[in-house]
Amino acid sequence: MQNIILFDPEARKHLLPLSATRPVGEFRLGILTIREKWERLFRAPVSYITQDYLHDRYPIHIGSDNLVINACILPDQKAYDLFRTLETGQALIRNDELMAVRLDEAQFELLVSDESLGNLDGRNLDDQAPLTLFTRLWDLNRLNAQALLSDFELLTRGRESQPVSATNQVLGEHPVFLEEGAKVECSVLNTTNGPIYIGKNAEVMEGCLLRGPIAICDQAILKMGAKIYGPATIGPGCRVGGEVARSILFANSNKGHEGYLGDSVVGEWCNFGADSNNSNLKNNYSEVRLWDYAEERFAKTGEQFCGLFMGDHSKCAINTSFNTGTVVGVFANLYGAGFHRNFVPDFSWGGPEAGYRTYKFNEACEVAQAVMARRGKEFTDLDKGVLYRIYDNTAPFRTWEKEKA
Repeated sequence: MQNIILFDPEARKHLLPLSATRPVGEFRLGILTIREKWERLFRAPVSYITQDYLHDRYPIHIGSDNLVINACILPDQKAYDLFRTLETGQALIRNDELMAVRLDEAQFELLVSDESLGNLDGRNLDDQAPLTLFTRLWDLNRLNAQALLSDFELLTRGRESQPVSATNQVLGEHPVFLEEGAKVECSVLNTTNGPIYIGKNAEVMEGCLLRGPIAICDQAILKMGAKIYGPATIGPGCRVGGEVARSILFANSNKGHEGYLGDSVVGEWCNFGADSNNSNLKNNYSEVRLWDYAEERFAKTGEQFCGLFMGDHSKCAINTSFNTGTVVGVFANLYGAGFHRNFVPDFSWGGPEAGYRTYKFNEACEVAQAVMARRGKEFTDLDKGVLYRIYDNTAPFRTWEKEKA
């Protein structure tokens, strides 16, 4: 069996803060994560070449026959067909960037040791090659519809849905697919623009309005009266109410009350207080700029609609407001009247009126432990070690620390 290894390319730096706590292959885009897509396509295990502080949590497995793939490639049938034809020692290059390479164990060790393709057979691909990459945060929203349709086909091909209760109203020509244990009652499911997927043991409570393409992943819950506009992904274990449009929630995050979330991407273990809202369109309808960790500046997105990008374990109190194109780092605890900054650094505590201070590391870990325990998850020493590295790496962005020094 071929062994699949995903490597984090340089673009990983532009995908912060979402890539701070995970390899890029753990991003959820569509219904599945990048890793889960490749595992299903190749029917083979996947591991990672990633940042050193993530190695213990996401260890690499090296086999006798290794296919090493750029983790920023969106997996689909065309990419699979291209990569599976590679011969041992052959690499695919596009615009001087490695897309994929097939290596035996000895070749892999040599590649890792000198970080060079050496004498491998390199094949250059033109820009028309059937590969789709996400290299910036806003690419995730832009590509989610494509990923949803691809994953829906991958997961449902040749299978029958659980029956949809007669209490629901179903519109449109695209399918609705319910996995085992999914519950949907007294809701409107509009598939005019795309399919609707409801994962295992997920629940759509009474009065919800869904307009596909949408994925409500395993064990997620839509609260009564939720309004979801696709393309949207509600990740495993998430709790969502109010209005959500064209957004992705990775997993185990809560937006359980009224309020608007649009054109946004939210990591894991985040929480939104009641009536929290974000803007996704500037009043003058101009192009949105978004904070880029790698460039340490606000970068042009080319997008008119662009909302909130929030790292893992960040939380906001009731009535919190986020402006168009806002990036919130890992472990921010936010509150107060008025709009927060368009970039809130990792481990920030405070708001527009009171100002910001540093979220003490030990206090943050105590909260993470309590939050994860409620879902039956353990906050491990590995988790703590990862967060400490992020805490240390992102200190330069917390400018108030310098002012007090």
